[in-house]
Order: sequence, then C-alpha cells, then structure tokens
Amino acid sequence: MSVQPNCESCPVHLKGNLKRLGIDMEKVDYVVALAGNPNTGKSTVFNNLTGLRQHTGNWPGKTVGRAEGVFGYNDERYKVVDLPGTYSLLSTSTDEEVARNFILFGRPDVTVIVADATRLERNLNLVLQILEITDRAILCLNMMDEAKRNHVNIDIRSLSRELGIPVIPTSARRRSGMTELVDMISQVASGKYVCKPHKVRSRSPQIKHAIDNLSKKLMDAFPGLPNADWVALRLLEGDQSIIEAMQNGSLGELVPVENEVQ
Repeated sequence: MSVQPNCESCPVHLKGNLKRLGIDMEKVDYVVALAGNPNTGKSTVFNNLTGLRQHTGNWPGKTVGRAEGVFGYNDERYKVVDLPGTYSLLSTSTDEEVARNFILFGRPDVTVIVADATRLERNLNLVLQILEITDRAILCLNMMDEAKRNHVNIDIRSLSRELGIPVIPTSARRRSGMTELVDMISQVASGKYVCKPHKVRSRSPQIKHAIDNLSKKLMDAFPGLPNADWVALRLLEGDQSIIEAMQNGSLGELVPVENEVQ
C-alpha cells in the first residue's frame, strides 16, 4: 500500500514492530520528552509516533496544556510527553519553566529536540541549553525537505560529532526519517547508544568553585535533587523562579515530578 506524503491519517510503516498505543498509559518502560522551538514540526513528530491520539490536560498547578501519548517498539512501551514550544530554558515564562522543569527534574529517559533544519543556527541555542542538563538527547533535524528546497546543506555526521549526540534528519509531514528516529530513541533509552554531549567548558575556576560549594549545600537541603550543578548555576545567575522555589521549599517538591507522568 502506498503512503501519501501529506496524509496525516495514514499509518506509518516502520520496521521493528512499532505500535501506536494512543493514550494507553499503563506500564510504560521509558519516558520520552519532545522539546523544541515553536513551529519546528514538533506536534507532527508527536502525532507520527503516537498515532494522532493524545491525552491532553494541564501541567499540575499550571494553565499550560500538555499532551501525552504512547507507542510500542520491539516489545517495549514508550510514553511521549510533548513539552511546550520554547526558545530558551533560561527565561521566566511559564511555558519555558514547564519545559525546563520536566527535563531537569522529571529525568526523561530520552529528550528528543526537534529543530527546524532551515533555521538551524537559531534552534541551536535551545539544543545547547538542553545538553547542559541531560546526557540522553537526540536532535531530530526536521523539515529537511524544506531545507533541500532552499539549498540548505547540512553535514549531519559533523553536526552529530560536534554536539556529541545522534542527529536524525526527518521530514515529519512526509514521515521521512521516522523509522530512524524511533530506532534511535530505543537505542538511547536502553543505553545501547551512549551520548557524549557537548557542554560549556569556559567557566572560570572561581565560578566552578562557587558552583561546587552551592551544589553540595543544595544536595544537603534537597536530597536526591537532580542536576544540582545546573540548579546552582541558575541560582548564581539570579534565576528568580529557582530562587523562589528554594526559599519556599517547593524545589524539593520538584524532585519526584517524574512520577506525575508515568
């Protein structure tokens, strides 16, 4: 059976026994976060993976909507959490706070960053910020058909080598690259593919010393706090939302956030 390129209701035929399980949330093996700038095709990627059926609602205590779905692949179940589209993890908007907190404290097994191949430089800001707080990420380089049409050439291997994570070229509207994306999600989630992401190394010895000291104090105050070094850096940089969460004790409440979506 032929698949029409832009038919969003058609099934995607992927090797490896992919099964779209819609909103059946029971007993998932892995959690996958979908992150990215607005208008990168993130929702189309989500729909391709989960079969166009979503569980929608709001994040706890927020008016920001969230969508979740499940797919099965090679006898394992993957919950996909579609995070709000955001340009940065560093500002104080509610959308960005939700995306940041889930990646930071929810500890998804894989974070798939969907980027627009026609505007890669603009999208890399978010990519590098995410790589500061997780070692398990995939860059889904979407809209490759548009990039080709606009004569934009991207060296996928070099980009992957520089970032230290797998880069999968896709055209989600045509379902091109979905096979490779699903297979790489499986490899990263299971540990078969070990990411070695690029991280900022240009901090002075004084900043590193301050981060180490503050990180230890955070761990004493909030045992089990993930990514304490990153939280310490944000405190030193004056992130008001993190400061308030520490002062009122709600920072500790963010530690088990992963249980809210599993």
